[in-house]
Amino acid sequence: MQVSEFDKASFDNFILEREVIRFFKDPVTLNSGRKSNFYVSWRTIAADVYTLDLLTDYIIAFVKSKGIEADSFFGVPEGATGLALLTGYKWAKGSSGYGPGSHAFAMGRGKPKDHGEPKDRYLIGMPRGRVVMLEDTATTGKSIVDAADRLAEAGVRPFGAVVLVNRNERRDDGKTAGEALKERGIAFYAMTNLLDLLPAAFRKAGPGEAVGRLVEDYFRRYGEREVRLVS
Repeated sequence: MQVSEFDKASFDNFILEREVIRFFKDPVTLNSGRKSNFYVSWRTIAADVYTLDLLTDYIIAFVKSKGIEADSFFGVPEGATGLALLTGYKWAKGSSGYGPGSHAFAMGRGKPKDHGEPKDRYLIGMPRGRVVMLEDTATTGKSIVDAADRLAEAGVRPFGAVVLVNRNERRDDGKTAGEALKERGIAFYAMTNLLDLLPAAFRKAGPGEAVGRLVEDYFRRYGEREVRLVS
């Protein structure tokens, strides 16, 4: 399978077929600190060369469809590091100006070094030019904001962030991830939205009515809008 043009329905189906959205009777704690009975996990896809290659094709097609002019892709450490490295590599190879020194192989450290300049403490490969950050899932946007702050310390100011799935939540201050990034001058692009996927994912997984009601309650509390799964 090859992806030349971005089609959201096709991307949504890619996610649903591979059961990226998972449900649990007992809640899991997210990086945001919130407890959730559902989780967006890209681990299986990222661990398989075939599906990771296909995923990066979707990303490149999406970036082109939005007219985003990128020179470097930077993955939010550590979950999106490999994703951004492969995306950046394929993007560079397909660029008309590709050649010696034309594109950076940008990579952030999962854990900053405790010495050296910011570019050495936070980065292994320095992104340059028009930098696009990549993140697999956006909940409150905190991981993206933190990565942007580290890049800024190293003298890099990303202009945009692409996320595979937006969880469509609001932070404790009422702002969405996109709104929080916009305040920092970072454009926010979501390839798809969790609220578009949840009903079909729930039907496919069949975790039961009790879990469905917990997910509905979660979105009543944190969501941009409510979702109906069982009621």
